[in-house]
Amino acid sequence: MDLLSKKAFTVLNENGCQYCHTSDSEMPFYASLPIAKQLMEKDVATGLRHFNMKPLLTQMQNNESISEVDLAKIESAMEDNAMPPNLYLTMHWGSKLSSDERQTLLAWVKAQRHKHYPEPVAERAFQNEVVQPISTTFTTNVDKVALGKTLYHDTRLSGDNTVSCASCHDLTMGGVDRLRTSTGVNNAQGPINAPTVFNAVFNTHQFWDGRAADLQAQAGGPPMNPIEMASGSWQQIIDKLAQDGALSQSFNHLYTDGITGDNITDAIAEFEKTLVTPNSRFDQYLKGNTKALTATEQEGYALFKTNKCTTCHVGEAMGGQSFEVMGLKKPDYFSNRGNYTDVDNGRFNATGDTNDLHRFKVPTLRNIALTAPYFHDGSAITLEDAVDKMALYQVGVQLSKSDINKITAYLHTLNGEYDGQLLK
Repeated sequence: MDLLSKKAFTVLNENGCQYCHTSDSEMPFYASLPIAKQLMEKDVATGLRHFNMKPLLTQMQNNESISEVDLAKIESAMEDNAMPPNLYLTMHWGSKLSSDERQTLLAWVKAQRHKHYPEPVAERAFQNEVVQPISTTFTTNVDKVALGKTLYHDTRLSGDNTVSCASCHDLTMGGVDRLRTSTGVNNAQGPINAPTVFNAVFNTHQFWDGRAADLQAQAGGPPMNPIEMASGSWQQIIDKLAQDGALSQSFNHLYTDGITGDNITDAIAEFEKTLVTPNSRFDQYLKGNTKALTATEQEGYALFKTNKCTTCHVGEAMGGQSFEVMGLKKPDYFSNRGNYTDVDNGRFNATGDTNDLHRFKVPTLRNIALTAPYFHDGSAITLEDAVDKMALYQVGVQLSKSDINKITAYLHTLNGEYDGQLLK
């Protein structure tokens, strides 16, 4: 651990941040007293819903790469002087951060962010921004990509030969189907909105609840799902594909064991690694072209940051790196919406951890103007509606119509290029 990291680690630990932001911290002696115990239990529950710091502290100790979301959360709290909260300080009066301690954490965040981008593409003024231009390239096998593209559009992966991956993740429509919930075989209606496949390679996990660890695991889910593609088994799919001489030859060329379920999903995942959309107008702006955004769009970006959208929508993909609670600041989202279903449990369905209830993978904002309707339930029909609800339920702010329009205008600048063509 370098000297600055040691100082930052000391600041976080000696000021008791771990009391509320980890689940197994050794509490101070007074935490067992009747009134203090009740208050601290509430603080811990609230703290963990906002930010579980245990992975961060472990990464610091092991000198590992730090989550960009965690960096953004610490930076936001330091800039706003929001942590520790005043109510917490009434009991833990020795935990108030000094100006020097705040500056130590901010300097550490900046240093860690530069480790993520050691050769920054952004203009110097934007190199410490939470959001960065898409510049990462992923190494792929060209032949596997070609095979994966064929399979991605192949309806034989479904039980009745009517549905392909592209049916719900149409590359001509922003990588989605633009339906509230997707339609599978026999017109079966799925329970959840299809997330975009564009830039999914940046996600730490796949699916809204993160039940798939990577692109290959995700590709293996829909073919066997009885509502989505409804194949009876991988063998059923293999038998159909094996009748295609050219396809069989491609598999035999690339894989020693030919057509298998693992090889099918491996090829699809390889293709999906290429679905990256750089060179949006916003990327051009971050790289120094100040004319790439209008004055209104630049105001929208400023509002986007002021309203803490960059706390979760971080990095090149502007999302996909964390799971956040739907209704973090205004927890009546589901009661206001009504018609609660199991998918509303979010990540809890994958982990069984009650702290994961109502947590969902933060979606990428890249090409967001093309992927309506929004949220896991598709309940926000327009981008303006999504901006309004996110500010209200996640940040606790009621935005003016003017501010909503400016942020929406900014979000329209995030459409990138695929195969050298701007997505429209």
